[in-house]
Amino acid sequence: MQSLTRIPLVDLKAQYRCIKPEVDAALQTVLESAAFINGPAVAEFEQAFAAFCQVRYAVGVASGTAALQLALKGLGIGSGDEVITVAHTFCATAEAIEHVGARPVFVDIDPSTYTLDPNLVERAITPRTRAILPVHLYGLPAGMDAINEIAAAHGLYVVEDAAQAHGARYKGRTVGALGHVACFSFYPGKNLGAYGDAGAVTTNDPELALRVAALRDHGRMISADGKRAKYEHELVGYGERLDTLQAAILQVKLRHLPDWTCARRQIAQTYRQALASCSALTLPCEPEGYEGVYHLFVVRTPYRDALRQYMREHGIETGVHYPIPLHLQRAFAHLGYKQGDLPCTEQAAREVLSLPIYPELSEGDVQRVIDIVLSFFASR
Repeated sequence: MQSLTRIPLVDLKAQYRCIKPEVDAALQTVLESAAFINGPAVAEFEQAFAAFCQVRYAVGVASGTAALQLALKGLGIGSGDEVITVAHTFCATAEAIEHVGARPVFVDIDPSTYTLDPNLVERAITPRTRAILPVHLYGLPAGMDAINEIAAAHGLYVVEDAAQAHGARYKGRTVGALGHVACFSFYPGKNLGAYGDAGAVTTNDPELALRVAALRDHGRMISADGKRAKYEHELVGYGERLDTLQAAILQVKLRHLPDWTCARRQIAQTYRQALASCSALTLPCEPEGYEGVYHLFVVRTPYRDALRQYMREHGIETGVHYPIPLHLQRAFAHLGYKQGDLPCTEQAAREVLSLPIYPELSEGDVQRVIDIVLSFFASR
């Protein structure tokens, strides 16, 4: 019997094939110009991405982790400060807080959205708290109205971790424009992904945008005429610039992102309708006023590991985002958290499973994923 073609969790080769002429032409332009550092494509992408996020400024940086670190640094957050965030996220969220000398303070998630539970934020605030850092996880925005209200009442910054939510919307507003500053990753597997590491910081604050732009480029400030003084350093900065080749690729992909988002949302709707009958399977929610972009389609079931093995045996790749919460990682053991401190986060870590979702996924492959999931639960 002939084996079925494997269905990957994400297929970057298929995406490249769809846009190959555009990408190749953009790369060729940069190669011929030899403007590899701070080339024209960087500023062009920054302008386009700022417009996409409906903000005044976007600052390209070397990675999503750099975006978080430079945003916090630009806000003046440092030693002795605390930043409230979640443990159900990639480690970069808390890493960046530690790197500026501050302390991550973890609160539990809303079990229906997997994002920061606003009801738990105020009890975590202390005199040392400087910011709240919600994560728009899996492409779904956090509950920003309540978070912003709490932040305003306590004089705190709101820093969006939008690494997985390019183009997501919350009550008519675009992610990236919902707090004081937002941080994006363009890691290759993201909805808007580079061909290597890349990131961006978005804000409506001109002074913050200038500080982040200087920090990414060894503390060199940009003058009013847009020029950089090569050997004048006003800040102690970093080498965290957005590569010109990556900016050129991102410009191409940004033009396709709205269509790709529509395709992801359609696949998610197909999954949701077909799998609604599985009582042992919790499907992603999308509360009224939220418009997710489905970076991942994450289901939850107490039979997660068995389902994952079953799907692997049938040629379907899945993912677990994230199996070990940050408060239980050895890297953050010094914070003093223990098992049971964040029960909703810990349950999610045991039960979440990401199904394949990407714009190039065919209707036939979507149906095959559905059939295998239904087959697994029918046999139990």
